[in-house]
Parts: sequence; structure tokens; C-alpha cells
Amino acid sequence: MSQDDFYRGDPPAHGPPPPYAPPGHGPPAYGPPAYGPPGYGPPGYGPPAYGPPGYWPGWQRRTNQLAIVALVATFLFAPVGLVLGLLARGQIRRSGEQGDGLALAAVIVGGLGTTLMATGLVVWIGLLASISDGAFAP
Repeated sequence: MSQDDFYRGDPPAHGPPPPYAPPGHGPPAYGPPAYGPPGYGPPGYGPPAYGPPGYWPGWQRRTNQLAIVALVATFLFAPVGLVLGLLARGQIRRSGEQGDGLALAAVIVGGLGTTLMATGLVVWIGLLASISDGAFAP
């Protein structure tokens, strides 16, 4: 076998293009296509049909239940919701579950609620102390 028999990846030599278009490649024809509408086979053949995305139960990640409890607890007693939200965020980072937004909302609302409760408690104690000192006495 000689070296001329091996294909070296060189493109074949072509002459100039023909001055006319080959038959059958004219302007597009209008009307229905010549091959007809697409055919559908009998039922039961072909790939199985699937539901819309997210419908199959195995495709969605579970929502962390502690995140849900934390958000509810935040509106009942803010410090408990704050602590549960922090715990839920740690669980979500380890497990990869959904619910990070719920846990973050519980932390934010719980933090604000706890701050308001602490501020109110300090003001209330200050008012009680000033009343007992007789600061408001006539």
C-alpha cells in the first residue's frame, strides 16, 4: 500500500459551482406538504409519557419541617422562632432540603420581634422603676 492511498484529511478538489440551480431546488411551492400530516402510531408504542415538570414525587426536594415550624413559632413567640430558624438553616445546609427562605424569614422576623420585645421590656422596667421612685408623684 502506498502513501497515496491514505486519506490525509485534505478536502477533495472542486471546480467552480454550476451557473444554474439543480432541478428541484427552485422557489418554495405553496400549499399542503406533499408528504401529508404527521402520523401517530397506535397507543402503547413509543416512549412513555411523563407529567409536567415537578409533578413526579421523586423530582422535588422535601421542605424542611423545622423551617415551617420556625416561621409559625415566630408569630407566636419571637425568640423561639428565632432559635428554631437558626437550627433549621443549619439542617438545610447539611441535608440540602428546601425551605431555606422560610428559615431565613423566621430568623429575620424572629430577630425583629425579639428586639422589639427586649426594647419594650427595658422601657417597661424603666417606667416601673421611675414610678416606684416617686418621679411621677405630685
